[in-house]
Amino acid sequence: MDIRVSGHQVETGEALQGHVENRLSSMAEKYFANAISAHATFGRGPHDSFTADIIAHVMHGVVLKGHGQSQDAHKALDEAADKIEKQLRRYKRRLNDRHHQTAHALKMEEAAYTVFEIPSYEEQDEDDDQLVGDSPVIIAETSADIPETSVSDAVMMMDLRNTSALLFKNSGTGRHNMVYRRHDGTIGWVEPKS
Repeated sequence: MDIRVSGHQVETGEALQGHVENRLSSMAEKYFANAISAHATFGRGPHDSFTADIIAHVMHGVVLKGHGQSQDAHKALDEAADKIEKQLRRYKRRLNDRHHQTAHALKMEEAAYTVFEIPSYEEQDEDDDQLVGDSPVIIAETSADIPETSVSDAVMMMDLRNTSALLFKNSGTGRHNMVYRRHDGTIGWVEPKS
């Protein structure tokens, strides 16, 4: 597994890099023997604390994220790794039971964002009530894979990725759907009308 360590205003010495290697390697061996890569990023938090963010690509289409914060960089990493391990333990049985359905999870579609340009002041109509300064600039520079999966697996992927929403192609209907975490903690599901 390819493991990278980086720091934002934090020096990542050999001891910290070794700790990251040991912790992430043992986690990968325990849960995903063929994990692809992991990236641990350390930064400064409030009150002279350290933050640790882990992004692990364990298989095509499955990305795990964990965040930790502590007064010690090693403990911050352990906290982030513990969160990922807790998610993995929670879903390990489900992942094993659905191993035969991996073909659905591996089908991906690419979706790209578009950068929208705001018309300059000269291009605006005089009757237009909205000023250029009132329009937010919309910029997006990344593309995303859209998994083809069931609704329950999409909820699992959203939790594993530690995101608040996931756009996916429903393997049952072939249509694009979205699941999201509501403010009260429940899961919402958006399905287009037929």
